[in-house]
Order: sequence, then C-alpha cells, then structure tokens
Amino acid sequence: MTWKGKFFGALVGFLVTHSVWGALLGGFIGQMFDQEPAAAGPPPQTIAAIFFRTTFEVMGFVAKSDGRVSEAEIDAARVVMRELHLGPGEVAAAIASFGLGKSPGYDAAAAVERLRLACATRPDLLATFMELQLRAALAGNGLSAPARAILTRIGAILGMSGLEFVRLEATLRARQAGSHRTEAKPARALAANYAELGVDEGVSDRELIKAYRRQMSRHHPDKLVANGLPESMAQMAKEKTQRIQEAYEEIRAARGMR
Repeated sequence: MTWKGKFFGALVGFLVTHSVWGALLGGFIGQMFDQEPAAAGPPPQTIAAIFFRTTFEVMGFVAKSDGRVSEAEIDAARVVMRELHLGPGEVAAAIASFGLGKSPGYDAAAAVERLRLACATRPDLLATFMELQLRAALAGNGLSAPARAILTRIGAILGMSGLEFVRLEATLRARQAGSHRTEAKPARALAANYAELGVDEGVSDRELIKAYRRQMSRHHPDKLVANGLPESMAQMAKEKTQRIQEAYEEIRAARGMR
C-alpha cells in the first residue's frame, strides 16, 4: 500500500493553510498520486479473438453436457452463426471451435477463466457471451438440466447473479415464444417487454427509464465492438438495441407515459 503522496500532500496542505482542513485536502489530493494505474488489459483485437473462440467452444461443451450432441443442438449453433452474419471463413472457425468444445479433453473452466480475465474491465461483453450461450441452449434442447447447471456455474464465474440468469432466461423464452406466433406483426406481451428491459412489471416510471437507458448503454453496438466484441457479432447487438427500444415504447404507450 502506498502512502507517500497522502503524507506529503497533508504536510504541504497544513503548512500552507495552517489548518486541519488544509491538511485533509492536501492528503486527498496526494492520494491520487498513490493510486497505481489500472491495467489496460489486452487490446480489443485480442479480446475479440478470445471472445469468438470461447463462444463456440463453450457452445459445443454445453451441447455435449448430456452425453451426446443432437441434430437440434447443431442446428441451433448454425442458427446463431447465421444470425451473426458470419462469413465462410468465420463459419469454418466457429465450427472448428464448436468441435473442440465437445471433445472429451476440453477444459471449459480454463477457457471461461481466460475469457473472464480478458474482459475483466468489460462486463457488458460477458453479458453478451451469456446471452449467446443461453440462446443456443434454449434453441437446442430447451435448456436441459445438465446444460442449465453448467451455464449457471459459468454465469457465476463471470459475475452473473442467479437472479440475472433467471431474468435473462425469461427474456429469451418470451422472445422465442413471440417468434413462433403467426400474425404478420405480433404485439409482444407486456411481460415479455418488461423482461427485455430486465425489470418487473411493478417498477416505477422513473426506474423504468433508468433500466431502459442502462440496457441501451450496455448493448450499444459501437461500444461493444470498441471493447472487443467481434465485428461479425455487431449485427446481433444492433438487433438487441432495436428490441429494447420497441419494448420500451410499448410499455410507455401502455402506461400513458409522455
């Protein structure tokens, strides 16, 4: 623990002002010089590579969690690849990573820890990672018990609480149910809209606005890409912000908010 800055700052503050308040102010200013600079972390290009590889490796690992990988789980992974608008080379890399993840010797714990360290100052990327994993698991087998157990543990390692996990699952299930409707442009149930914003229906208007702004900031495509989200996944982030915007507007209309 460093202290020289605080000590000399307090001393100079006292000598200049001849008061305790001057010493306290000087100590506060000196503390700034004691603080060690925060680690910058790996560059965005490195983070993007780790994020991309780990996304599909863990997807393969979770798919194999019940002992075999079904056609539905393979199809779910391919749907994610299509939704991300991956090019041929990226698809090949994603398939290779998926295959590595479902191999017997794959060390998922080490891979997740590597991702956690790479994104230590970028929690929004970790939230995006968990959403991708849950989307694939829900589409593949409806989130089987083994898959749920694995993803719950991974979420905890990456800083996602049990409540956040449940809310994300509810959001994705509601979105999945809405996509199966046959109307030309179905109006989503309000419950699904609240889930999209990560709040309960009884939330106040003020808290609703705060939740909306928080979600828009967290999932802003430019911010995520700048922090290391692979460029190929930017379209997914854009679609996410569109859903957040639509959910907020529908809730506002239902509440009569201006």
